[in-house]
Amino acid sequence: MTARDDLPTEIDAALHWPLFLTRLGMGAEMIVRAFWPFWSVLFAVLAFLMLGLQDYLPMEGVWAILGLSVAAGLWALVRGIRKWSWPSQASALARLDSTLPGNPILAAMDSQAIGAGDPASLAVWQAHQARMVARLKEAKAAEPDLRVSKADPFALRYVAVLAFLVAAIFGSVLKVQTVSAMGPSGSDLASGPTWEGWLEPPHYTGRPSIYLNDITDARLETPEGSRVTLRFYGEVGVLSVSETVSNRASPTATPEELVAASVETAQEFTVARSGQLEIEGPGGRVWDILALPDRAPEVMRDGEIEVSYEGEAQIPFTARDDYAVSTGVARIELALSDVDRRYGLRMEPEPRAVIELPLPMPIAGDRSEFTETLVDNFSEHPWANLPVILSLTVTDEADQIGEAAPEVIDLPGRRFFDPMASAIIDLRRALLWNRENAADVAMLMRAVSHRPDDVFRSSTDFLRLRTIMRRVEALSQVKMTDDQQAEIAQAMWDLAIRLEEGDLQDALERLQRAQDRLSEAMRNGASDQEIAELMQELREATDDYLRQLSRQAQQDRENNPDQEMTQNQNMMEMSQNDLQEMMDRIQELMEQGRMAEAQEALEQLRQMMENMQVTQGQGQQGQSPGEQAMEGLAETLREQQGLSDQAFRDLQEQFNPGQQGQQPGQQPGQQGQGQQQGQGQGQQPGQGQNGEGQSLEDSLADRQRALRQELNRQSQNLPGAGTEAGDAAREALDRAEGAMEGAEEALRENDLAGAIDNQSEAMEALREGMRNLGEAMAQQQQQGQGQQGMADGTDPGQQRDPLGRNVGSNGQIGSNESLLQGEDVYRRARELLDEIRRRSGEGERPEEELEYLERLLDRF
Repeated sequence: MTARDDLPTEIDAALHWPLFLTRLGMGAEMIVRAFWPFWSVLFAVLAFLMLGLQDYLPMEGVWAILGLSVAAGLWALVRGIRKWSWPSQASALARLDSTLPGNPILAAMDSQAIGAGDPASLAVWQAHQARMVARLKEAKAAEPDLRVSKADPFALRYVAVLAFLVAAIFGSVLKVQTVSAMGPSGSDLASGPTWEGWLEPPHYTGRPSIYLNDITDARLETPEGSRVTLRFYGEVGVLSVSETVSNRASPTATPEELVAASVETAQEFTVARSGQLEIEGPGGRVWDILALPDRAPEVMRDGEIEVSYEGEAQIPFTARDDYAVSTGVARIELALSDVDRRYGLRMEPEPRAVIELPLPMPIAGDRSEFTETLVDNFSEHPWANLPVILSLTVTDEADQIGEAAPEVIDLPGRRFFDPMASAIIDLRRALLWNRENAADVAMLMRAVSHRPDDVFRSSTDFLRLRTIMRRVEALSQVKMTDDQQAEIAQAMWDLAIRLEEGDLQDALERLQRAQDRLSEAMRNGASDQEIAELMQELREATDDYLRQLSRQAQQDRENNPDQEMTQNQNMMEMSQNDLQEMMDRIQELMEQGRMAEAQEALEQLRQMMENMQVTQGQGQQGQSPGEQAMEGLAETLREQQGLSDQAFRDLQEQFNPGQQGQQPGQQPGQQGQGQQQGQGQGQQPGQGQNGEGQSLEDSLADRQRALRQELNRQSQNLPGAGTEAGDAAREALDRAEGAMEGAEEALRENDLAGAIDNQSEAMEALREGMRNLGEAMAQQQQQGQGQQGMADGTDPGQQRDPLGRNVGSNGQIGSNESLLQGEDVYRRARELLDEIRRRSGEGERPEEELEYLERLLDRF
């Protein structure tokens, strides 16, 4: 078979557009492969000029680069012209035919070489060509191959394109024109030598560059660090520069070297001081340069440190600089000399890295002066709530450093109010302070968890503590690694958080379980003892739930201080006294055998507890004599408790010398001077002396005597004289005074155990006296309200209690229905006042609740 160069009509009709497009694509291939070096050079030169790089290079260097670029461009253009040629029709047909299955174009253009005279062979040939022609109708233009990777293995073309795109975005086409200004014009060369100069302040100052040829003033102000650039044109040596503002003149330079340097055609130097700049020669000028100093930045702590409920600290600070502060760092290191070196902190601390935190900078806006807040949570750090040295440092763009005066602060951290959680955190700190404390930590863990039922709400928490304790005991026998220390510390932290915060849902579930068990006991006819035990469980579960609810409310208020407090009409508003009264009513109904009514009351309590919120009362001004007496007795009780605690610590010192008496900053085993003198005279360990030579027990005895005398004074002014409750209060206080006298005598005889027993009796008698006094005050108030209501003509039922509720005609607080009669009224009053006093002494309760309890005590 042979091919024909001309195209038959039917083939030309089928391939006209595909063949034309294929030929165009092949032409594009030829252009790309021939001229890619040319446009690469062109893009690179344009990027160089648009970015203004010529302004940072000497004039000679710029012209050398441009000359090489022109030569490279001409070479690339000639190379492209020589390599480029328009593709022929035959090559286009071959390219298109290669993209079709079976090469139909070549088959359609062939002629039958043999068998043309055979009708059968001719018929077969014509059928074959007809199929090929039909297939040509499906032909599409061949895609051009524009790849030149073989000719450009280093992808230089892409580098040139990328540089051009960057210049198009960040550069300017107008900068290309600056090339023409880099050489003197013909008129300048004809007129003689000339010069150009620029003054560029540091970029961080934000000041513009100055063209010195336009500055005619003799005085010129510029920041230190400004760069001066001078260029001289014309005959070399005619123009020179003389300046005293830079440090470029070497003290050892010869006069000849100085002259040679002054006549260089291109000079650059930095302004380091105030001085004079002079261009000597035709058209020269003189400027007095005033160098503006760049002062170091300043930083200081601004305002009080605030700590959130979770322990997140907010440390405000203020920084300022002439131009802008670039970075800042807060350094925190342990102030070991200010640490109270007792108990778990007696040993030398393990080395720990200084805490370094970057100071937050304004994201936008002026950085010359600003106030920001460093926010971080140091609660889990071993130094939390210990004295540390806080140092603030800032740096400006000139790498100048400004520091605030170091100050000693307590490293902010979370506070724990649950006694067991607080103890675990203290033991955790001792373990992190020095792992040699592991044996003591394990022993103290065993001691504080001796009676788990009294301190753990959940057996799971106790089991966690035992697991930690056993691991600490095991590791105390070997060398504890850093990873093991960190693992135990994290486990102790998690347990303390669980004990401190608890879980509101868990508390609610415990409350529901207690209610369910009590309900089941009602249905099964439980005994009075079982009912009493279940009621006590219900009371404890209710207290736990209220505590968790109040803690969560406090946390919500801290997290959303601007959140508006609204009332939900579907939620019951009640006080804790209301809850206690309801539970007393339930117990009374069960004791009377009225189980159906008790079951109904229990269901009401369940519904209220699930939808309750603790109400806050309104404070009242002024105090009555009875309220003042009650407040004085409460203060006496607190002081007696403090004396008892001190006596107990002294008793511990007798059995474990050196643990309690060591002064802050002493080494383990070192004792104070008073203790050494006391033991030298044959005293028992723990006696010691005060600064006047008086024994510690005598000092405690003197305090006990003063407290007894104060109680005697308070007993003379008690209200409620002539009433049964008032007489009972005086009798109880007399017993307390006698117990205090016994404690004083025991202290003077160094009988600490006997003194503690007497002090316990005194505190119990004080509590009983306060209960009786509260009853007397309540009786007087009821009588006074009734008489005042009749005298004023007012309806006692319209009066309001501290909660804003109506007060009945008999002065009863709360419901107008009398739930208790007879002696039960006084019994409940005693129990309620005792409960209020107990809860008012729990510091972990929310501040609003404590204020409410204090108002109740003030009134009753």
